[in-house]
Amino acid sequence: MQQAQTRCSSEARQAEIVDAVLTLAAQRSPLLITTADIAKVMGLTQGAVFKHFPTKDAISLAVMAWVDTNLNAALEIAAQQAPDALAGLRAVFAAHVRFVVQHPGVPRLIFSELQQPNDTPVKVQVRNLLTRYRKLLMSLLTAADRAGQLGNSVSKPAAASLFIGTVQGLVMQAMVAGSCERMESEGEQALALYLRAIGVDQ
Repeated sequence: MQQAQTRCSSEARQAEIVDAVLTLAAQRSPLLITTADIAKVMGLTQGAVFKHFPTKDAISLAVMAWVDTNLNAALEIAAQQAPDALAGLRAVFAAHVRFVVQHPGVPRLIFSELQQPNDTPVKVQVRNLLTRYRKLLMSLLTAADRAGQLGNSVSKPAAASLFIGTVQGLVMQAMVAGSCERMESEGEQALALYLRAIGVDQ
């Protein structure tokens, strides 16, 4: 019983450490976040942080695993609950924007890892996340095309890239502005332009 309680306590503390990193990433470059910063946010010593994660890389992996699980879950649920493929695209777009608004540190974490010159385990994890995201979009675009909801001769791979690029553009604007407050309202306008670009009759 004691072992189970200890494991539960450790998992809860690991989740708190992940949350602390996400909070810090919303305020500064993830590359500048130290274990001392994490410990300070949590009111712990660095030793207490390392009690739950052996290295900073292990913390980074746990943070990206959280992002992978939660972002993909939000996107999948949005797509599954939509009545048709086109509505699914709209819902996935809105879900992604909403996720960023709620967790503004996530884009900084993803961008910083993609800029790393070498293939780190965290960078591989980010690539896998994006691969699954693209697969979801391709599935929705294919279904929308079969339903006659897309314009003639629309390239589905290009449409998937444009979708992700549109969200990334909104994210970059928010990062430059230092605020995600306008992302949802600007996202609606950007989505309208995207749908027009892929030939959707609005």
